[in-house]
Amino acid sequence: MARLENILHAVGIPFSALTSVIFGLMIVSFPLGAYAIFNSDVGDDIDYSFPLEKFDIFIAGVNIQLPMEYEIGDVFVIFWAIFIMLFVITFLGPKKNFIKTIGDVLSNEKNSLTDNYMLNIIKWFSILVLISVVITIIQENFGIITEPPDTANDLILFLQISTAPITEEIGFRLVLIGIPLFLIYSHKSSIKFFFKSLWTPHSTLHIYENKKAIGIIVIVGIFFGVAHVISGEPWTTGKILQASIGGIILGWVYFRYGLAAAIILHWATNYFIYSYLFLISEINGISVQNASSHSMIATFETILIISGIISATMMLLNYKNSHKPIVQE
Repeated sequence: MARLENILHAVGIPFSALTSVIFGLMIVSFPLGAYAIFNSDVGDDIDYSFPLEKFDIFIAGVNIQLPMEYEIGDVFVIFWAIFIMLFVITFLGPKKNFIKTIGDVLSNEKNSLTDNYMLNIIKWFSILVLISVVITIIQENFGIITEPPDTANDLILFLQISTAPITEEIGFRLVLIGIPLFLIYSHKSSIKFFFKSLWTPHSTLHIYENKKAIGIIVIVGIFFGVAHVISGEPWTTGKILQASIGGIILGWVYFRYGLAAAIILHWATNYFIYSYLFLISEINGISVQNASSHSMIATFETILIISGIISATMMLLNYKNSHKPIVQE
């Protein structure tokens, strides 16, 4: 037992360091994204004041276009502000703030990993990146290429990327996972309890038997992956497996930590990464697609892959530690 705890402590040091670096990069991405919308030339002949006549919402696999007139900059500011509020919520809770929890990890405090949403978001984000890289390498060896849909304008692309974490998490996780979980596990029928259970399903519904919940999460995750190639402007089929795994992880994070955590995890895979891609594109005068092969992005990817390996190792060690038999003296 003591040896396992020593290993956990040793692994916790690089985990805390890498998690802190990723957290810092996330904070910096907020002004970078605003710069991309309001000051950069990524939109070529259009800017943040460009009017659009419809708003796309991706709900439960169906792409719905709402007829409404708005300017790119106005919608971006609304979603940007929501992300900041959710980011602060996940930084502060549910039990301790991110900085305090990092200190507890370093001192090998029991159950410290569950004390903060942001720590778990970064943990699962890095694991998701690690899995995605492995899937991409394997698929490319079999000639399966993953290509995003064509987009007429990079500024509109970034707006779509920025709004997707909220619209898709509401459409997939809240509607397809949250409501079924409430119907299966709820012991109350009040409106307040209903919305509270949608916000934080696991803690509100007191779910101790996870088999049904995991089944729903897996089914919705696979549907999320398939929806990427059959709805709206589709990806190529190589996206199905990657998006399905991502959907399952997002579903688990929503189930275990709530809607705010799921949205910020999705935000990390979209806005956070693309804010740096657009910065590199702007500085170097290259396309966003070419920016993905820049050395700076390669460095980010390496950090996330190493963090993913360490995070997965810590999860395994914590699991073994929690299932160690208690020796009677």
